[in-house]
Amino acid sequence: MTDTTDLFLITGATGNTGAPTVGLLRERGFHVRAFVHTLDDRATRLQEQGAEVIQGDLLDFDAVSSAMVGVTAAYFCYPIDPPRLLEATAIFAQAASEAGVRAVVNMSQSPARREGHPGARDHWLAERLLDRTHLMTTHLRPTLFADWLTWQWVRHDGQGVLRLPLGNGRHAPIASADLARVIAAILANPAPHDRQIYPLYGPEELDHHAIAQKMAQTLGIPVRYEPVDIPSFAAAMRAQGASPFLAQYPSNVARDYQNSGVFAGTNNLVEAIGGTPR
Repeated sequence: MTDTTDLFLITGATGNTGAPTVGLLRERGFHVRAFVHTLDDRATRLQEQGAEVIQGDLLDFDAVSSAMVGVTAAYFCYPIDPPRLLEATAIFAQAASEAGVRAVVNMSQSPARREGHPGARDHWLAERLLDRTHLMTTHLRPTLFADWLTWQWVRHDGQGVLRLPLGNGRHAPIASADLARVIAAILANPAPHDRQIYPLYGPEELDHHAIAQKMAQTLGIPVRYEPVDIPSFAAAMRAQGASPFLAQYPSNVARDYQNSGVFAGTNNLVEAIGGTPR
């Protein structure tokens, strides 16, 4: 178990999982160093919570090494784009090892596997790379986040439409706040979770027609799901300004979602580890 003299490094600290993790750790009285890419209003809010904020890039070895000084355990969360996850993981692992960091919680993804598409395989390789260090490592493989349901959301004439290339596949959407509870709990007591891979899900598995119905009940407006084909979705993303990689990546995710079932399932790990019912 840790105590309040320990220091936790949170990367992606202004993101959907990083920011609430900072908040939870500060509420428990822990020292937190928040590693951010940009000093903006989100970073200011972290400072107001009592976190030490450091600006840097996960691809900058010197910046990451400086951020690791004195750190007990760290949360590693690399963005989808740019597609340099393995480089960032190697930098993070070396910097953490040199600094004597004891543990790392790694944000992976559900489809991470040797035979996966390039992005999924990179996450699998990143897990294996971290496992080859002396660090206590825990890999989180969440299904699709509930927060992403508004990503391609359209509201027009008092109605909502979800246009996604996900067919009739199913998953149990998980909230970023629930993931943060898991991350904070493991950082505070990493030993029982060493070398573990945790698939993480929300409480109820649904297809997107049922998800649209849930959204309609919450918002009080009609909401429907309109499946679109993968090429049309990728073209729409390019039209919105997405890079070629960022347009292709969700296409690979959609194929996995429709065909492999890797995002489907439920379990009680969020409650068992995080300690709070979903």
